[in-house]
Amino acid sequence: MAKLSQDDLLAQFEEMTLIELSEFVKAFEEKFDVTAAAAAPVVVAGGAAGGAAAEAVEEKDEFDVVLTGAGDKKIQVIKVVRELTSLGLKEAKDLVDGTPKPVLEKVAKDAADKAKEALEGAGASVEVK
Repeated sequence: MAKLSQDDLLAQFEEMTLIELSEFVKAFEEKFDVTAAAAAPVVVAGGAAGGAAAEAVEEKDEFDVVLTGAGDKKIQVIKVVRELTSLGLKEAKDLVDGTPKPVLEKVAKDAADKAKEALEGAGASVEVK
């Protein structure tokens, strides 16, 4: 097994949620029969930034609808793209021809889901990010 540096370990801890970090500390204490009481505030403080970042990602309120493929019914997909956006015929056709391209950016979850349903109904491949 490759040995991890202290920086590598800290980078891993930053990506963990507070719950995951707490479970790790408990497992560490059991494995090595030690108490991490003195180190716990330091570890939790370091993990708090990672936990806060993870919570921010989970509570995302803006989504991008990305067209990944036009499918067999390209004309139908172009019509739906025009309905969803204020693009003209040429711009919508260029967007569909140049996949993968974002159709809508920074929209609410329900608007993204409706756009995805409409595009998939027309035969397109869609991804919500």
